[in-house]
Amino acid sequence: MTTLFIRYPAKASVDSGAAQTCPFALVGDGGNLLQQGASPLGNLSDMVAAARRVVLLLAAPDTTLLRVKAPPLSSAKLKAALPALVEEQVLGDPADCVLAATAEDSEGLRTVAVVQRAWLEVLVKALLAQGAHAVSAVPSQLCLPFQPGAVSATLLPGDAGYDLVMRQSQFEGLGLTLPAQPQAALHTLRALAGEQPVTLYLPANQMAQFAPLAAEVQHLTLEEDHWAHWVASSRSAGLDLAPALGASGASARAWQRWRWPLRIAALALVVNVAGLNIEWMRLKNEAKLVTQSMTQTFKSVYPKEPLVAAPMDQMSRNIRLAKANSGQTGPDEFVTLSAGFGEALGVLPRRDIIATLEYKDRALVVKVKPNTVDAAAVAQLRSALAGRKLDLQEPTPGSWKIVPAAGGKS
Repeated sequence: MTTLFIRYPAKASVDSGAAQTCPFALVGDGGNLLQQGASPLGNLSDMVAAARRVVLLLAAPDTTLLRVKAPPLSSAKLKAALPALVEEQVLGDPADCVLAATAEDSEGLRTVAVVQRAWLEVLVKALLAQGAHAVSAVPSQLCLPFQPGAVSATLLPGDAGYDLVMRQSQFEGLGLTLPAQPQAALHTLRALAGEQPVTLYLPANQMAQFAPLAAEVQHLTLEEDHWAHWVASSRSAGLDLAPALGASGASARAWQRWRWPLRIAALALVVNVAGLNIEWMRLKNEAKLVTQSMTQTFKSVYPKEPLVAAPMDQMSRNIRLAKANSGQTGPDEFVTLSAGFGEALGVLPRRDIIATLEYKDRALVVKVKPNTVDAAAVAQLRSALAGRKLDLQEPTPGSWKIVPAAGGKS
């Protein structure tokens, strides 16, 4: 998995109408630099979509860092209180800005990053439209190497001049857009740094141009700039402005990714529900036709008898009554079951074994006196019943259930 770092130029440079190029670096999970270069943001769509995360380094001139003292508050309450805490230090309405705060330091102060909401939304939405999976927005001034007691700075060449970026402490920094005049830029840097020593990071192709000029400025050291500085420092910056955008920021990416799968799932659900309802209506109509057919058959056989139950049940009952009236008995009627059971008892050495006899649910239920039959007697009785097409079941010890044997009904 990879992370794509993009350093976007200052808004003033964009407003000037100059062609915009963005320095970028593709970094592996281990921090190894895989690719670097400079390209317009619109040409980076393939890399944006392939990277696990895109880290947008906001131009320092577009991001203001303020030091404020805030009472101990939860994250939600602090987020709600931030506009009031910075209102006196921000030109314009804080509601038009995106605010993000660091953790409280040892002095009880927090650093609040302020950036124009409309501008940040444009950048984040452009990355999301190119397929970014996750977006972070970090102030550039906090991505320079932190040197206690010294100032880190860089002069980023742009299409409209230099972007001066300074880091004065762990959570303090500033940025300015300057004309493309190297000597004037160094004097401005020296004036803003005060008496503190300054380390100026420059691209390798600018070292020869700035070296003689820097020699005339006190306490100024030149170092060659590398993407490794920006990558390492961005991970400990402690500020990310993208989540503060809410639904307009990185969280909107989740809906964009799941929009089509959710639509397909909803369509599949509608198709399945419609299919189940159609099948249910078909089966209901078939059941209605079968019931009508059975009712017609019953009325054709018994035209004068009212239908008071299900046609099949009432017809079965009528057939049993007709057989009984003609002297025929069914295999599951009381007379048949009791007669067969009485004849089978003759194989036992004693017949006074019955405690109760009950006809229930078209079966003969017999309760046996305790200690009157053993396993051998039960087996002998079961064999005698089988010869009469009856079956002995023993649901519980001492309780027999006599029913017609399987295949024995007629």
